[in-house]
Amino acid sequence: MEKSSSKNIAIFISGRGSNFKSILDHINEINGEIKIVISNKNALGLNYAKEKNIQTLISNDFEKISSIMEELNIDLIVLAGYLKILPKNFVKKFFGKIINIHPSLIPSFCGKNFYGEKVHEAAINRGVRYSGCTTHFVSDVVDGGPIILQKTVEVSQNDTPKTLAEKILIEEHKIIVESVKLFCDDLLTIKGERVIIK
Repeated sequence: MEKSSSKNIAIFISGRGSNFKSILDHINEINGEIKIVISNKNALGLNYAKEKNIQTLISNDFEKISSIMEELNIDLIVLAGYLKILPKNFVKKFFGKIINIHPSLIPSFCGKNFYGEKVHEAAINRGVRYSGCTTHFVSDVVDGGPIILQKTVEVSQNDTPKTLAEKILIEEHKIIVESVKLFCDDLLTIKGERVIIK
């Protein structure tokens, strides 16, 4: 099979950037290059980018961000723990090029107000036996876009939101890397609500 051309990647973060670091740690296995890391605030994860001489930006101006995406010829935007909802016109413009990771098995415990440990607290309170994480393409419905990959973890009776978050984060690091690899190898196709993996 003919190798696809290398992809230009932008990473959006809001916190410590552990999913971003996981992608960075495996970048040699990915047919792409991280061109910029963008945050809505002075996030700890920006330090990883600076250490690797990757361009960074702190901004909430989506007209500016959109222009930068075009200037850098960005093929893929990865929301790696980005806690801001993207404007609908931005999502429409880049639909099929934005991947998000969410710490539950979508469509459970997702959507507005489900982020961080709130997700895990809801899962524990509901008494689910399994939770996990999901990568998906971003649509104008929060956490409602076509699902790429999911990974499950067992929820024990002793789990707290913190311990469940830690278990799920291990799997997040795996599927975010795998999803980026699949995208950069042109192996993902959106068909309606579904993602077909070639």
